[in-house]
Amino acid sequence: MKSIGGDKLNREDFNLLNKDIIYFDNGATTLKPHILTDSLVDYYNNYSANAHRGDYDISLKVDAMYENTRKLVKDFINAKTSKQIVFTNNTTDSLNKIVFGYFRHNLTFGDEVLLTYSEHASNILPWFELKDEIGIKVNYIKLDENHKVTMENVKNAITSKTKVISIAHITNVVGDVRPIKEIIEYAHKLSIKVVIDGAQSVPHRLIDVQELDMDFLAFSAHKMCGPTGVGVLYVKEDLLNSIKPIIFGGGMNSYFEYDGNKEYKEMPYLLEAGTPNIGGVIAFGSVINYLNKIGINNIEKQEKKLKDYALTKLKEVDNIIIYNDECDSGIITFNMKDIFAQDLAIYLNKYNICVRAGNHCAKILKNELGIKNTCRISFYFYNTKEEIDKLVEILKNPNIMNEII
Repeated sequence: MKSIGGDKLNREDFNLLNKDIIYFDNGATTLKPHILTDSLVDYYNNYSANAHRGDYDISLKVDAMYENTRKLVKDFINAKTSKQIVFTNNTTDSLNKIVFGYFRHNLTFGDEVLLTYSEHASNILPWFELKDEIGIKVNYIKLDENHKVTMENVKNAITSKTKVISIAHITNVVGDVRPIKEIIEYAHKLSIKVVIDGAQSVPHRLIDVQELDMDFLAFSAHKMCGPTGVGVLYVKEDLLNSIKPIIFGGGMNSYFEYDGNKEYKEMPYLLEAGTPNIGGVIAFGSVINYLNKIGINNIEKQEKKLKDYALTKLKEVDNIIIYNDECDSGIITFNMKDIFAQDLAIYLNKYNICVRAGNHCAKILKNELGIKNTCRISFYFYNTKEEIDKLVEILKNPNIMNEII
């Protein structure tokens, strides 16, 4: 593996990077290294049995590999026990399990949930559904002039009715890094639970759930070089016995009888009904080992270096509008004056440059930015300064407007 001291880190591990593609859409999903596909092929070719079902060798190997990934995830975020780690389909699935498996049973009419206008749909729509179902209130923490969450605004938003704060650690459009530790400390003094959407933070920086005293954390494997269809839900230990399943079936029950008598398993299996994405979970374990070898702190340093360099170069481009140059993550959101975001993304695609355009599933953020659609660049450790230079060169084209039209 190449040193973090160089400009290129582990690019040889990704097939797509050998195809003259510049990939700047890591906030949506990251590229996949060889170790992922090698692990998947190994499972499907050599021991493709079900998990937690068999008493023969290859099934027992599946159990061991599957549970080893659970332990790796536990260690990656420094959870206390493996039973706090639930495998789900994705961050969205994890958040739904939190909202409907815990808060549906622990909130009542008039209780307040605080969100922000820059949250992803997955951290807004489940709360809207719970509002319709049991009559909770959904209100918002104001953002400052740089679209960030401040402790002052958090404190000002909290009322006597506030029972939950549900926010992204890092947002997927503005890319602001929220003061999560301070928010959780303050909220817990007021007996307020905090739900953290970690989709944009866990892949990019060190997360210690015990040090942060997190109640719930949700994130996805596919945003950290892992497979699609695998998510993680972390639940604080003293809340494990209070969360209920929202899906019922095989794997989550100890027994059931014809008369309706039944007994369910304890966490984490309580929330893992049905055959899971076994190969994906096992392969995710290989990816976590891979990321650990690179070092999560090295990943964060590399992204910061790329972000700082990109901002300097992009500001040389005429008619560029950057919406979040004050934010600390590896996300840059921008537009070109008088050019529709999707048109610019399609134009860049002609040069094999992949950026995201649209509202990025943060549909109410338009009220803060004053515009509905933007282009987004999001970095990961395998991106380079040379790729940024190529993007800037194309954006500087004096005929860009005519070529897009």
